[in-house]
Amino acid sequence: MNVKAYVRRSTDLSRDDIASSAQSNCRSRDEPAEISHLIGQIYDTVLDPTQWTRVLETLAHFVGGTASALFVKDTARKTHNTVHAWGYDPSYTRIYMEKYGQFDPFATAQLFFEIGEPISAADIMPHSEHRKSLFYKEWVQPQHWIDAIAATLERSATTYSAFSVIRHENDGVVDDEARLRMRLVVPHVRRAVLIGKIIDLNKVEAASFADTLDGLASAIFLVNAGGRIVHANAAGHAMLAEGAVVHASAGKLIAADAVGNHALQDVLMNAEHGDAAIGTTGIAVPPSSGAGEHYVAHVLPLTCGARRKAGIAYSAVAAVFVHKAAMDLPHPLETIARTFKLTPAEMRVLMLVVQLGGVPEIAPVLGISEATVKTHLQRVFGKTNTSRQAELVKLVAGYMSPLV
Repeated sequence: MNVKAYVRRSTDLSRDDIASSAQSNCRSRDEPAEISHLIGQIYDTVLDPTQWTRVLETLAHFVGGTASALFVKDTARKTHNTVHAWGYDPSYTRIYMEKYGQFDPFATAQLFFEIGEPISAADIMPHSEHRKSLFYKEWVQPQHWIDAIAATLERSATTYSAFSVIRHENDGVVDDEARLRMRLVVPHVRRAVLIGKIIDLNKVEAASFADTLDGLASAIFLVNAGGRIVHANAAGHAMLAEGAVVHASAGKLIAADAVGNHALQDVLMNAEHGDAAIGTTGIAVPPSSGAGEHYVAHVLPLTCGARRKAGIAYSAVAAVFVHKAAMDLPHPLETIARTFKLTPAEMRVLMLVVQLGGVPEIAPVLGISEATVKTHLQRVFGKTNTSRQAELVKLVAGYMSPLV
């Protein structure tokens, strides 16, 4: 399978490249069946979240790994919640939450990369250095793992959610092929997770999908192949009547904001051609109201898999979810890193000063010499205009305060 070529095509599919029949909507002529089926499975989790374990297994094999998970971390409360997982040993998951999570280099590194961008250990530090760390020696290596590739799906002022695939020793470290495959599936995983949060279902029969949508607070619109609204819930009708965010023109769903409408129409045009055709862009279409309020629109294709049954009754090809965007506040640790221009290595040392204390305690955790830790620490002092570790603890505490 030429995944590299497909990744390029999947971001810019035209109408001429997609077959027109309902059956071929689920797979384009030049799209590998395996990829098409996998993307369809990802979107089916929106209607049935219990499918995530099976889907994560398939994703792990596709990317080239031995375990996979969707998880949420709350740095303010120092909690780690594995929402869905496959291939993890529960005992190691428990000790990760109890002890090793605070030493995980990926936790801090997530703040330095764009949402949706896959990262591996090599993007954070040399792999030789990673192998010397306490986290690697006591948690990664005993499981015969060697590397991981992860991507942030969503980030807020206190939490972030991510999707990860773990590599076994037999798989080797993350390579270019794994990165390409990860980039292909992450946008679809992110879209499914974000829409799933809106619906918040345990298990919904596809036939009652519209009934379920009617009870949601978010505005929901089912649209046909021409973009015409064939069903809207109560919140959707209210939003249309107000007309500040979206309205109907000749029955077609239109965003009031010109830029947002262009993005919305582009996604809807591709949605009728199936899961893969919706592509890796337009995950969160940003329509805005005349009052300057910001909204987010997510589009779920309804032409394939279990979702196809949901759309048949209304001849709908997509469901559009529109809701007010939450305040886009940066994570406090991200704010610290950007304000003081700290590198990932310097941020790791800073956080370990807060969590562990002095240089002698930090060095064995990172697997580096005390002299190297001192070098990083001196740079942190210089950039933050501090001179003592106690001042660094106070600095971080101030940014982590909910009153800031």
